[in-house]
Amino acid sequence: MAIQKKEGMQQALLLTIPEAAMSLRLSRAKVYRLIDFEGLPVVRFGRAVRVSAKALEQWVERREKGA
Repeated sequence: MAIQKKEGMQQALLLTIPEAAMSLRLSRAKVYRLIDFEGLPVVRFGRAVRVSAKALEQWVERREKGA
């Protein structure tokens, strides 16, 4: 998915909103709307908002099955 550059490098567990947007090929604003209105799961650390790479993949798979 997003942060894997070379074979053997570890993929990031949590993505920033811009990284999640890039993975989904959507705008930052659209990702925030998905969080607010479509149930895209996030992890919050104070004001920092992150998207779990694993949860993002599972969320997309659930939406594919429901479409």
